[in-house]
Amino acid sequence: RIPGTPASMMTTLDGYPLAQAGQPGRALGLGVAASLMGGIISWIFLILLSRPLAEFSLQFGPFEFFSLVLMALVLIATISGESLSKGLLAGVLGIMTAMPGASPATGHPRLTFGLHELDDGFKLLPVLIGLFAVNQIFNEVLSIHRPTARLTVSTQGIFLTLNDWRKHVLNMLRSSFIGTVIGILPGIGANIGSVVAYSAAKNSSRNPEEFGHGAEAGIVASEAANNATVGGALIPLIAMGIPGSVIDAILLGAFVIHGLQPGPMLFEQNPEVVYTIMGTMLFANIFMFVFMISSLKWLSKLADVPRAYLVPVILTFCVVGSFALANRMFDVWVMLGFGIVGFLMEKAKLPLAPFVIGFVLAPIGEEHLYEGLMQTAGSYWPLITRPISLLFTSCACCMLCWSLWKNYCSSGIEKSTYLMNSLKSETE
Repeated sequence: RIPGTPASMMTTLDGYPLAQAGQPGRALGLGVAASLMGGIISWIFLILLSRPLAEFSLQFGPFEFFSLVLMALVLIATISGESLSKGLLAGVLGIMTAMPGASPATGHPRLTFGLHELDDGFKLLPVLIGLFAVNQIFNEVLSIHRPTARLTVSTQGIFLTLNDWRKHVLNMLRSSFIGTVIGILPGIGANIGSVVAYSAAKNSSRNPEEFGHGAEAGIVASEAANNATVGGALIPLIAMGIPGSVIDAILLGAFVIHGLQPGPMLFEQNPEVVYTIMGTMLFANIFMFVFMISSLKWLSKLADVPRAYLVPVILTFCVVGSFALANRMFDVWVMLGFGIVGFLMEKAKLPLAPFVIGFVLAPIGEEHLYEGLMQTAGSYWPLITRPISLLFTSCACCMLCWSLWKNYCSSGIEKSTYLMNSLKSETE
């Protein structure tokens, strides 16, 4: 249950339970196939729609970005599981955890408690490793001496059948489209793409209660979306010289070093560079698919490794990964601290996904909100006067009302069922 990158955090919600059910091959096969679909769809968008979609993204100002983040934050209500109140509480805790660091308004450190290491806030990677990996390690250590039934590991399902493709193709296409469009928006990234696609898949599912417990649709949605954001982020970079992600910012620097200026003139003066990038992206997706499919049979066997051997190795990688981020022990202590936080949250039955979403999205939303308020002298009116921000704000309000209504109806049904069962038992 260790997300390899922040973008794959939504995959762990269903991938890990499906692997624990004895189907790691199935989980990996679905993820790889969905990633291929997401990569191919975003590649098609990159070829056909680079210029028009990049021009559309220019219409996004600070309030448009803030309203998009607001809509993504409201999605916490849709992935809160059985308890809406606990999900919202976890989301608020995540937002509060994101507050230490430099204020977007003044640039001065806040809530650092005198620790200079917190001037930039908590790093995302140690927090994720702690919440998911170290938390799981604590659970494994506490139960390592308990006799457990040997897990039956099945490698069946690695290769999707025609029926599997028919079952998931609509979800793949929708999630790939969502990931591509969100990838086009500079600074948003794959984190939001996977969250929005996962929530869309859950809301459109006939069995939303299965999400978080090994739902195949959840794996497909997350993986298709987070891989599609890669191609989407290349669109504003190539068309306008605006990097859509941190990796694209590095690529922009490489362009500058070689005397290339991304933008409309790049298509005229160096078309071979543009088409080489597009061809390389297609090759990378196909190579990734072939390599992963050929090695999934052995990778799925990791689920059958005894815990006594697996736990020390995983903990070592966790420590190395957290330390290597900035070469400081502080991030290792942060990782261990959030491991305890995640352990206590699960004991209190607080979902981890809303916490992570709040932690990831709060700084992005706050930064764009402050930027917008500075441009409008403190006016919030652009949230409802600009068409795109009005659309996102309206969607956020509708989704919040729908989630509250659905939660109210489900609680009413549970109460009526309980009363009917009580009356029936009394009459008997």
